[in-house]
Amino acid sequence: MLKNSCSMIPMPGQHSPFEELLTMIRIPILRRASTDPFPPLASALDQPNGLLAAGGDLAPSRLLDAYRQGIFPWYSDGQPILWWSPDPRMVFRTRQMHVPRRLARWLRRCPWQLRADTDFRGVMGACAEPRLHQDGTWITAEMTEAFLQLHALGHAHSIEVIADGELIGGIYGLAIGRMFFGESMFSRVDHASKVALLGLTQLMVQWDWPLLDAQVSSAHLETLGGVEMPRTEFARELAILVARPGKSGSWRDVVLLPQPCELV
Repeated sequence: MLKNSCSMIPMPGQHSPFEELLTMIRIPILRRASTDPFPPLASALDQPNGLLAAGGDLAPSRLLDAYRQGIFPWYSDGQPILWWSPDPRMVFRTRQMHVPRRLARWLRRCPWQLRADTDFRGVMGACAEPRLHQDGTWITAEMTEAFLQLHALGHAHSIEVIADGELIGGIYGLAIGRMFFGESMFSRVDHASKVALLGLTQLMVQWDWPLLDAQVSSAHLETLGGVEMPRTEFARELAILVARPGKSGSWRDVVLLPQPCELV
C-alpha cells in the first residue's frame, strides 16, 4: 500500500482495449436499471481472476445485492461497470489480526484518536487521490456518489484517524449483517491506515463480527494478518454472516472505538 492513497485491490485496466473487448464478449451483460440477476460465482473467469459480469448500475439495491453474494464493482473511467468475485479471496479473521512488534511498541504511545462516520466524504476523497506510479483511480465520481448514497442510508461507514484535529488516515466500506466489506484505506502519515484497520477490526470483535473482506491479496495486508480463502468457503460463510442482525444507521454517535494505545 502506498502513502496518501491505498486501495485494498489493485487498479484495473492492465489489459489492452482489444483484450478487454474479447473478455467482455465472454461474460454476461447486465441491463441498466434492471433486476437482472448476477450469474453464479463459479462462472467467473480465471483470467482476469474473478471477472463475472459487466453493465448494470450502482443503485443501492444493486450494490447491496452484489455484496451479499460476494461480488463487488471495480472499473476505471471510460470502462463499463465490471463486477468481480476473485478466487481466492483475501480476508481478515478479526480475532487473528497480526500487529508487528515494532508497530505494537509505537502504538502504545500513539496520541491519535479514532472516530467513526464523522467524515465519510473526506475518507473517500482521500482514498481517491492519485497514488505513486498509477494514473487515475477506480474510485470514480460515479462510485463516490454511489457510496455516499449507501452512507446516507446507513450501510456504508468510515473509520477516521485524527491527529491535532486533522484527518490523517482512514478506511471505508460496506456493512451488511455481521460482515464488513473493506473498500479502500489511506495514510497521510506513516501507520495511519494500519491504525484505522486495527481499530475497525477490534470494533468488529466487540460486536462478534468474525470476518472482514479485503477482496484481493497483497503482501501488505498479509503482514497484518490477511489470509486467502477459497471463494466457495468465503461464499458459504458470507451467506451466514449477512443474514445476521448488524449495526445499521450511522455509527457516529453509537460506536465506542478503542484508541490506538488499546490496539495491542
